[in-house]
Amino acid sequence: MRRQDPPHPQPSDDSPARSALDQEAEDVTMAVMSASRLLVAISARALASTDESLTLPQLRALVVLDTCGPVKLAALAATLRVNPSTALRMVERLETAGLIDRRTNPGNRREVILRLTPAGRDLVARVLAHRRTEIRSLVERLPADARAGLVPALKALTTAAHEMAVDPFDETRRVGGLIDDPLNPTPPNPPRAGRRRANGDSVRDLD
Repeated sequence: MRRQDPPHPQPSDDSPARSALDQEAEDVTMAVMSASRLLVAISARALASTDESLTLPQLRALVVLDTCGPVKLAALAATLRVNPSTALRMVERLETAGLIDRRTNPGNRREVILRLTPAGRDLVARVLAHRRTEIRSLVERLPADARAGLVPALKALTTAAHEMAVDPFDETRRVGGLIDDPLNPTPPNPPRAGRRRANGDSVRDLD
């Protein structure tokens, strides 16, 4: 029988090693929180430079629709973690601004279908492009060794948070809000090689 090695001793709660580990975790936590605040500030600046009348929560709603649309109102509320009445008020303001198209689902008159207008898609593209440019400019100011170290560190953080980080696309699918466009449906039994809308435009493969 193969002899098993004894388990490695774990540092006790009051050991120097445990204290050092706790301090290291706290330092990393504070650094990540500072980086998070920086990214929020960059997003706010990108939005302000594009449309000062919009808020970050409204931008997030537009990004979700850009990624997942068309979606039901209830699914948008669930993805944004707000109640349906809050989501409805947000949608009404964005619709008034000409950024969201809101229509009744012909297949279920009780459901509201949301999707971006061309103006909404253009705004999302411009804000994200501005944010990407600012982040790239910031990264280029770092020394080469610091830039190289960021990539594995950020990938490791994302991997460690795989159960906590919920992609809007996956979340909207989970709550049953990602739908084929009822106002421009796909033909039945589409070929596996790629689905086409009735007007010939391609759609996302949802399988």
